[in-house]
Amino acid sequence: MSKVGKVPVKIPDGVKVTVGQVKITVEGKYGRLETAYRPDMVEIAVDDGAATVSRRKEGKAYRAYHGLYRSLLANMVHGVAERWEKVLLVKGLGYRARLQGRTLILDLGYSNPKEYELPEDIEAELPNPNEIIIRGADKQRVGQVAAEIRALRKPNVYDGKGIRYRDEQVLLKAGKLGGQVAG
Repeated sequence: MSKVGKVPVKIPDGVKVTVGQVKITVEGKYGRLETAYRPDMVEIAVDDGAATVSRRKEGKAYRAYHGLYRSLLANMVHGVAERWEKVLLVKGLGYRARLQGRTLILDLGYSNPKEYELPEDIEAELPNPNEIIIRGADKQRVGQVAAEIRALRKPNVYDGKGIRYRDEQVLLKAGKLGGQVAG
């Protein structure tokens, strides 16, 4: 058995999981998610507040799909029940973010502010001008949007200015030593 695949996915109250012929649908408080799956590789059963994924045969590909679909299902259930969240920090003198409707406006040291239009299924919250919280039901979309915002001004390796994830460690380089001998 796959280490990941053998653990059943707990389905909380208020979440409905439907397994079709080639599609898994999960509905909950924060929306509805769908994903295609390979019924020739795995079998998905929903009963008594839990979903189990089992493989049809033994083999390397079957093991891989077993763990994959169990993880995708668990991520979908968590997303519609509680939402996924990524926190970005904006560091730098004069760097800040503000929200205008569904548009995130970022002052990042360029001559003009950068604008980022948020997708319909993603929400953003700004507790302060230097912190952006991205939330959504789809884990992949939340990560993608956070990565696109971060790419507008990645952290500088010399002074650390830019947009970074909250848990990201930016390793700073020493810079030029100005004629001094190092060490």
